[in-house]
Formats: sequence, C-alpha cells, structure tokens
Amino acid sequence: MSSITGRLTSSPVAARVAPFAVFLLLTFAQDFLGESARYWLYLTKCIVGAWMLWAVRRVVTEMRWTMSWEAVLAGVVVFVFWVGLDAVVPNQKELWVKFGLSKPPAEPAPAWNPFVQFGDGSALGWFFVMARILGSSFVVPPLEEVFYRSFLYRWIVGANFESVRLGHFGWKPFLITAVIFGFAHNEWLAGILCAAVYQGLVCWKNRLGDAITAHAITNLLLGIWIVWKGAWNFW
Repeated sequence: MSSITGRLTSSPVAARVAPFAVFLLLTFAQDFLGESARYWLYLTKCIVGAWMLWAVRRVVTEMRWTMSWEAVLAGVVVFVFWVGLDAVVPNQKELWVKFGLSKPPAEPAPAWNPFVQFGDGSALGWFFVMARILGSSFVVPPLEEVFYRSFLYRWIVGANFESVRLGHFGWKPFLITAVIFGFAHNEWLAGILCAAVYQGLVCWKNRLGDAITAHAITNLLLGIWIVWKGAWNFW
C-alpha cells in the first residue's frame, strides 16, 4: 500500500491525474461485467477514489473545499440548466446518431436504476442510490476539479503547470477544457456550460475550493431530482 501511495505522490502530475484516470477506467469497466456488477463496481470506484484523494491530499494542496455564496449560486444554476437543457438539446448519443456517426441501438441501454435490479423500494436498492448520491457529491467533485481545473487547464497554458496561477485566465485553455469536460458527459452542452461556470469560479477566486463546492451542490441536487422524479436517464 505504501508503494502505491509513493507512486501517487511521486510527481505533481501523477497526484492529479492518476486518481481521475483510475476512476475513469473503473467507470468504463462497470458496464461490461453484468447488470448487477455495475452497482457494486460504482461503490468500489468511489471507495478507491476517496482513498486516492486522501493519499494525495498533502501533494495537491489546492484541494480544499471552500464555502461561499458564489459557489452555492453556481451549483444551483448549473443544476437548473443541466436539467432544463435535457428536454431541448439532444444528448451526445442522440447527436452522433443524428449526424450518422453512430447507429441507433437495437434496444435502449438500461438506466442506472438499482430498484429495477434489486427490487422496488428494496434496502439494497436504497443502499446503492445513497452510494451514488454520496459518491457523486463528495468523491467526484474533487476528483474532476483537480484533474480538469488544477491540472489540465494549467497544463494547456504551460507544461510547468504548477507555476501557472489557478486564477490565470486564457481563452485557449478555457475553451479547450470546457469542450473536453462537456464531451466527457452524455449531456454535452450542459457539460460545456458547467465547465465554464466552474472554471470561471476558479479564475475569479484564484482557488479551487469554490468549484469543488459548486460541483458538489450540483451533483447533490441532481441526485435528489433523479430519485424524486424518477429521471434515471441522468445517471
């Protein structure tokens, strides 16, 4: 375990990229091991992600949660247009089909809904719902914000990214990071706008913590909305 921690903290790049990369790899894997396995794998990747964040906390010194009214407002605003755009903008899968870059699936992929797999209202179903909400609210935000806004944005500015202020603004890294973040999500346009808001917070405040908090608020509200409205397509 100590050797893994040593590798994680061996360089500024590894500390910021490896947790995100491992989390992303497990995300890709979770849909290939059977319907039941993907819920357990989601729980596993959240535990692994949380441990990796804990392991690099002393190296990634900017990874500190910050509460501010701007962060709260940004989180709520992003949630509103994330949900609102769904009805009027085709998601990424629909977009590729529309432009002939992909074929329509023979049957729709099953939604991430543990109540279908484990029984409506079942204890195990609620367990995985809570795991998803907590994971997306407390593990995903620091993982993604550290990768996209602490590393990728500044690395586009210059290879010696640690010398670039968190508050540095440049159109090139701003737009590139927003597009990459956006198309990493099925809701591509909402993702681009989301990245712009979070990056704007970082540039304005010259710190990462507000973006982490805003991201957490967005994901928490989205999780509550999904369960309340049965809008499982967002997961």
